[in-house]
Amino acid sequence: MLELRKDIFADERDDNLNEIGKGTQRQDMLGHVTGTSSYFNDHKLQGMLHLKVVRSTHSHARIRRIDTADAERSAGVRRIIRGSDVPRNLNTLLSLINFGKDDEPSLAVDKVRYKGEPILAVVADSEREAFEAIAKVRIDYEPLPAVFDVEDALKAGAPVVNDTYPKNAFIYHDVYDHQKLRFGDADAALATADHVLEQRYQMSPIEHAPTETNGSIAAPDTNGRYVVYTSTQALFFSVDTCAKILDVPSNTFHFIGGTVGGGFGGKVDTLTEPLCILGAMLTGRPVRYVFGREEEMQYGPPRGAERIYIKDGVMRDGRVVARKIRAYFDSGAYTRLSSYAAVKCAAHLPGPYTIPNVYGDVYCVFTNRTPATAMRGFGVTAMDFAIECQMDKLANLVGMDPMEFRILNAYRDGDMKAHRREAKNTALIECVQVAAEKAKWPIRDEFKRASSRKDGGGSRAAIPRTPADTHARTTAPTQQRTSYDRLPTAALHEPPREPSPPAPAPPQPPRPTSPSHGAGRFSSVFGTRRR
Repeated sequence: MLELRKDIFADERDDNLNEIGKGTQRQDMLGHVTGTSSYFNDHKLQGMLHLKVVRSTHSHARIRRIDTADAERSAGVRRIIRGSDVPRNLNTLLSLINFGKDDEPSLAVDKVRYKGEPILAVVADSEREAFEAIAKVRIDYEPLPAVFDVEDALKAGAPVVNDTYPKNAFIYHDVYDHQKLRFGDADAALATADHVLEQRYQMSPIEHAPTETNGSIAAPDTNGRYVVYTSTQALFFSVDTCAKILDVPSNTFHFIGGTVGGGFGGKVDTLTEPLCILGAMLTGRPVRYVFGREEEMQYGPPRGAERIYIKDGVMRDGRVVARKIRAYFDSGAYTRLSSYAAVKCAAHLPGPYTIPNVYGDVYCVFTNRTPATAMRGFGVTAMDFAIECQMDKLANLVGMDPMEFRILNAYRDGDMKAHRREAKNTALIECVQVAAEKAKWPIRDEFKRASSRKDGGGSRAAIPRTPADTHARTTAPTQQRTSYDRLPTAALHEPPREPSPPAPAPPQPPRPTSPSHGAGRFSSVFGTRRR
């Protein structure tokens, strides 16, 4: 297990985090309030050209023919860039840590896989001339069947969205089509639970809507390098991604980040820099590529839509004894960061609660939708929403106060997590107690006296017998709804429902191989230092 070595940075860190009541000034405050903060778009370079992109009007189609004759003759056009002009047209962001296969083109060549996918770029003297030129590009499409639902995408015979992953699911370690977690015997526990509650939760894509849209400016430097002003949230990721796509050493570029005018995860994907730099390489002039507001809202990567099924077994006294979760991350047409989101999601199950039997399957699924990306705790936020909604419904089902229900089931120090790690420094009980106090929410004295530092460990620290999976993937459960009103006492004595058959379990995955580029990097996916 990786532990933070505080002594290494002892002279650089201050663990005094008590900031309440202090007038601590943000480092960037003066720049913001005086209007002197520097953003990438504040750089107006002499002779700067402007790049705009022709985007797909279809969600899924084969490109038969692209006619650029009229666009090439359009006023002010300096260069038209096709996919064949990009040195290494296929990329995936996490390939930098050897995680996933290159599956997304900078410019589509043979197919488009979502509405708005970039096909061709025009570099012109002005934005207006660039827009006028892209309006003259003619593309002949052959529409193809599309799929927009994550579970439909996994069915036999579904349209293949991403040819790199022909079954429409991301493949982990070249073997496994999902992330899985097994702890104890969830099916046996569900069969003996007093009540079983099964629910479906569906999230929608969310656009980050930053005040400053995605964009960058690239300019040739005097020493054969290129200086890039960018709004990226991931400066070093962007440098290495551009070096890979353009097939040059990373020290070819001087990236300058500066202030980001709103990101929230939506400026991690290196969307504008590769084409912007390529335009500067091909023209020898500075090039500016900035998303318009329509592009940002419709084609910028959103938080991925997630579908989550939760099936819980609970006893009459309020103890949750089993939890089965199946989750689908809608990655859109390409991987981006959704494969990592699924890893984070599986690592977060079953939430901050001690549950002796946990069963989880988490899929990263490709659909003909805009590729999803990071957004504020992605991979965990939606799962937390679903889990906490479920906890409220379970509390209602057994007739318990929802605050007390959480305290009863919360981690204590020394408990065994479903990932076979000991729970340390837990504090959910204290957080709930303070929240109840501040909200003037009455809870009983026994719950006021509860502590995360006592009553943990012991039998709660045991690793239960966990049977191997033997059955095929389960089918989608029928959603069942529960009233938010507490049930009458008679309703609490219903017989338990029959458990559903377990889902498949591939063997334990091998350790990942080293990245081909040879650079030493820390992997937040695997929690190890890679070479």
